[in-house]
Amino acid sequence: MKEILAFLRTNKVNSTKKALASAGFPAFVCRACMGRGKKGLDPALLKYAMETGSLPVSKVGESFTEGSRLIPKRAFMVVVEDDQVELAVKTIIKANQTDHPGDGKIFVLPVSESFRVRTGENAL
Repeated sequence: MKEILAFLRTNKVNSTKKALASAGFPAFVCRACMGRGKKGLDPALLKYAMETGSLPVSKVGESFTEGSRLIPKRAFMVVVEDDQVELAVKTIIKANQTDHPGDGKIFVLPVSESFRVRTGENAL
């Protein structure tokens, strides 16, 4: 079995839930989290700021704070059979892809053991 861990935009939670359920993955966990990607600073903007002593008032100017600012995200965790990983990943991508930076990141991890709390039995 595999765990799919996806960090996604907060405004995509409902579409992701619907897409996963429709694709046959009704069981998942969704948690609020904070994080950031690896977005870098435009060197031209840095040069402008050094020369003028000020930043342009725009979304580009906000990138100076990106180094330390955490952005609200949602973490989806789905455990699937090995042969279902591709379908689950494609489903998450389709529900979240906007073709803009910040769409998210998906990790696939192995699940070595699983236990049912009610009975204590191995659930794999």
